[in-house]
Amino acid sequence: MENLKRKDSSNLSKRLIRAGELLVSGEDQKELDSYFDTENFQFHGPGFDADYNGLISYFQAVQAAFGPLVIKRGIIIEQNNYIACQTFIEGKFINDFTQSPIGTISPNGEKVVFDLMNIFKFDNQGRLIDEWVRMDNRGFLNQLGVKESK
Repeated sequence: MENLKRKDSSNLSKRLIRAGELLVSGEDQKELDSYFDTENFQFHGPGFDADYNGLISYFQAVQAAFGPLVIKRGIIIEQNNYIACQTFIEGKFINDFTQSPIGTISPNGEKVVFDLMNIFKFDNQGRLIDEWVRMDNRGFLNQLGVKESK
């Protein structure tokens, strides 16, 4: 689950990796904004769609609930203005998570891993314009301590 370190890593891959680091850390909003088409960006995720501001709000909730956060990129495949990759975001569940797929969940103090498959689309200026995410919500909720009802 380590970031790819390749000599032939493209500018888009480097931009994607840095944008992810800034998104999970919450640092340097101005730099983060430079990686996105903030007016036209669309997020298509598990259970919700959002614009750029919605994505920022979601990650603020993630930052508040899971600390400290670390992002790692696995396999990265690039074709034209698209990148598909594995993403792993890890943190300890320490505060209420207000943006779970089932509403607010109280912390259990355990390590949590968001195991994601992403497809990103970049515009001609190298800014993120679309993101599609797939995630195992059942496995994620189990990590949060949610028990399945029968």
